[in-house]
Amino acid sequence: MSTTELLKNLHDGDRRALARCISIVENDSNGALEILQELQTNKNIPIIGITGPPGAGKSTLVSALISYFMKTKTNCKVAVLAVDPTSPFTNGSLLGDRLRMTEHFNNPDVFIRSLATRGALGGLSAKTLEITDLLLAAGFDFIFIETVGVGQSEIEIVSLAETTVVVFVPESGDEIQTIKSGIMEVGDIFVVNKSDREGADRMVKNLKTTLHERAATGWEVPVVKTIASTQSGIPELAQFIQNHHAQSHFTRSSQELLLNKALRLAQNYALRKTDLIKFKQELELSSGKPDFNLYRFLSNWFS
Repeated sequence: MSTTELLKNLHDGDRRALARCISIVENDSNGALEILQELQTNKNIPIIGITGPPGAGKSTLVSALISYFMKTKTNCKVAVLAVDPTSPFTNGSLLGDRLRMTEHFNNPDVFIRSLATRGALGGLSAKTLEITDLLLAAGFDFIFIETVGVGQSEIEIVSLAETTVVVFVPESGDEIQTIKSGIMEVGDIFVVNKSDREGADRMVKNLKTTLHERAATGWEVPVVKTIASTQSGIPELAQFIQNHHAQSHFTRSSQELLLNKALRLAQNYALRKTDLIKFKQELELSSGKPDFNLYRFLSNWFS
């Protein structure tokens, strides 16, 4: 199938065409740049980032939100990008997150795709930006991006998601002071999942206390208690997500998101044009010299 046909089918909502386009873009195959340059995206679709430490129940929470939107909205179509750790053997994703969303596998209105980080830092895959744009062109009503769960370095999600949901569990209550300088600043909504466990109320109190230190905006950051496995608190969380989408101009402007996205893509393109083998050889050679300076080396390399 030609690139033109693939794009037409993608814009018409063909899920097989979408999957094929994602594979082409993720692997930098022939036609990847042409596909990206000809995309017609819907910029008003909510992009919801789900982030937080490992074991917080992010995948179960996403699954519960999908179920809620499917029941409450007519002809709702949802896409999920689950960024998984990279397998050391195949360089592919370990698919851990998809295994927690099995109830949606056979639903034609739900598209779930796992992406391997492939060494990328910040909780996202290096191709998350491009693949999100493919989803924006494919006719979905909600797009969820679940990060790999690496803690404080997951703040990169703020450069992509319009709404960032940070998920904790009651056991994280004593750790708030150590993480507030990082991930606490990026959340638009905070969730205490598995809130039937001891310490949930203390965790909510700690979060609210920490959030008081943030600069005031037009959006009052909520803290929601959920038990994703039983749908408890999911309607409230879903409403906050929709409210934030409606008021997103109060938090991060579209121009700010666009700038963050452009800078990340520019960085990726610059690295892609670098001959990494030659770069490594030159770095090893230069580092052996007595007057070696890494900053001078990088300045000369990229000049």
